[in-house]
Amino acid sequence: MIECVARREKLEPERLARLVAAGRAVIPRNIRRESPADMAMGVGEALSVKVNVNVGTSQSLDSPEAEVEKARAAVAAGADAVMDLSTGGDLDLVRRKILQAVAVPVGSVPLYNAAVKKDLTSQGFFNALEKHAKDGVDFVTVHVGVNKNSLERLKNDPRIMGVVSRGGSLTMKYISETGEDNPYYKEYDYLLEMAREYDLTLSLGDGMRPGCIEDASDRAKYMEFIMLGELVKRAREAGVQAMVEGPGHVPADEIETSVRAMKHLTDGAPLYLLGPLVTDIAPGYDHITAAMGGVIAGMAGADFLCATTPSEHLDLPTKEDVVEGTYVTRIAAHAADLDVIANLERLYRKQHQPRKDIRQQVLYRQRDSKSGYAQYRNERCDLDPKRPRHHHEDDEMHHQSCSGMEEAPQRHIDLRPVQSPVKE
Repeated sequence: MIECVARREKLEPERLARLVAAGRAVIPRNIRRESPADMAMGVGEALSVKVNVNVGTSQSLDSPEAEVEKARAAVAAGADAVMDLSTGGDLDLVRRKILQAVAVPVGSVPLYNAAVKKDLTSQGFFNALEKHAKDGVDFVTVHVGVNKNSLERLKNDPRIMGVVSRGGSLTMKYISETGEDNPYYKEYDYLLEMAREYDLTLSLGDGMRPGCIEDASDRAKYMEFIMLGELVKRAREAGVQAMVEGPGHVPADEIETSVRAMKHLTDGAPLYLLGPLVTDIAPGYDHITAAMGGVIAGMAGADFLCATTPSEHLDLPTKEDVVEGTYVTRIAAHAADLDVIANLERLYRKQHQPRKDIRQQVLYRQRDSKSGYAQYRNERCDLDPKRPRHHHEDDEMHHQSCSGMEEAPQRHIDLRPVQSPVKE
């Protein structure tokens, strides 16, 4: 796996092996997962920013086939990983179908299984985790940073929106109703034993993430960062791969501070973020607000971005929403990569062409003698080749109807600065 990931990332295998051994990079791959070796994907230091896409049923929309179709569409659009967050219907069936359908790492949240089966008990927490591990899930979100201390922090520093993480709120429900601490936190050593048995990568969940801008960067969130840093250290000592999840709603001017704080407190553990969304006023456009935050976060050191769709906060996403969210998040990840010189060099090498040739393809349009129109870049450089081709064809029809192909002027991208007209 090391060699496969290193080859894809244009990195020396020895260096990647050291990063994985130090816990600064992870390669999510369950030993029970039946998948090709080249499926391996790395997340973390010195690697390109990756994109995860969430799919999953709800209580009202529980078709396994629909979620499998979304998962396949996400991978076709370039997703590096998929998470099944199902909460309705036959959760085991949905998860297994997704695992069979896609050749990328698959993650899940076992606690959702326990909740749907109405088994929010200490044993229920671990039964769900073991079931997911045996099925071959590559990485799991476990909200180990939510405990009795978190509950006290919230009481002393109330929020506008409280706990918005589903896993965080379910864990809080367990603590409030039983008086016992979070089983994943209380019995963390047992959790690590189970993860090590299946080479299951732990994604230490941000159960205290803020649900709106006003709640960002509060004491509860930073207390969780500190806790997750301690738990990352214990995971490394136990030989278990671990990454850390980060907040969802953070104003743009606080994102860099938040990311650097998480990286510092977790000793450089791979950082997995939802967004972060930079504003709360754009329902229907949150894939864009999240991508804006994702670029800033990636530039500051975030390693893994979770795609947000236009349906975020509103409804279960359609397949079209999933594809749109995937592409927009890939743009954010790519933009963040470009901020780092090493990643920029790697980008050029990935194209298997001299840098000057790629630069010409990106910056200029080449005349297409057959159609009479400029061809917009080489498709190997396009994130989504279908969209520019679609717009090009529509544009071609427009010009045909207006002036005829033989009259169409040759167009190109003018890179010169725009000058204001001189008034006579």
